[in-house]
Amino acid sequence: MAKKPTLAPYPEPPATKEYEHELRLLQIELVKLQKQLIARGDRILVIFEGRDGGGKDGTIKRITEHLSPRETRVVALGKPSDHDRTAWYFQRFVPHLPAAQEMVLFNRSWYNRAGVERVMGFCTDAEYAEFVEMVPAFEQMLVRSGIALIKYYLDISKTEQKARLDMRRKDPLKQWKLSPVDAAAQKHWRDYSACRNEMFARTHTAIAPWTVVRADDKKLARLNVIRNLLTRVDYAGKERSLVRADPAIVFDYADAYIGNGMIAP
Repeated sequence: MAKKPTLAPYPEPPATKEYEHELRLLQIELVKLQKQLIARGDRILVIFEGRDGGGKDGTIKRITEHLSPRETRVVALGKPSDHDRTAWYFQRFVPHLPAAQEMVLFNRSWYNRAGVERVMGFCTDAEYAEFVEMVPAFEQMLVRSGIALIKYYLDISKTEQKARLDMRRKDPLKQWKLSPVDAAAQKHWRDYSACRNEMFARTHTAIAPWTVVRADDKKLARLNVIRNLLTRVDYAGKERSLVRADPAIVFDYADAYIGNGMIAP
């Protein structure tokens, strides 16, 4: 029986004042990026995936906090309607794709089919097989159309997920985050791991690669996602010393990371 990998060492998180200072500087860089995005008429699509409790909401909030709401959109679709279920799977996502001058951030995306839908039995085996066959071609079309597509997976440990879900249950301001799917997250931990690994193997492509974020510490995850995002786009006045992401936190997916503890088992 193969030995279960242990988590790789995690960098020391920043103190609160240091975090707030770094975050402000990086948010200034994001404003510079958006200014050039608008001037050039670019289109950026950022996908955030990850386990329940992975920190997607908080990371997206820090990215968009000081950006122009006219050119920034966050898309978080609910479960598909009966009408949606009869349509082409990608059809309900297409209207939300970015037009010129826009940055769109998907808080979960079409990859629901590779995760929660598959684990919880919300799609058939045939629907899943069709999805993983079609998604590389779909994303290739997006990129060839001129969209800058960036895919982040926020990865957390089982222990950290349990702590965050317990906090949601106790915090009256976070009750809106609770769902029956959250309740099953720990029970189906291994199923989600298996589906995540297969999703990486089937949809990590040269034209639309996955970037993994070790997100057990929210501060480190937020800072390093923003740094990584800023390296993806050239813009005037970039402070290059600020945008170097820590490779112990953010890295391009590779199979080896599943076995060496960089990705939670």
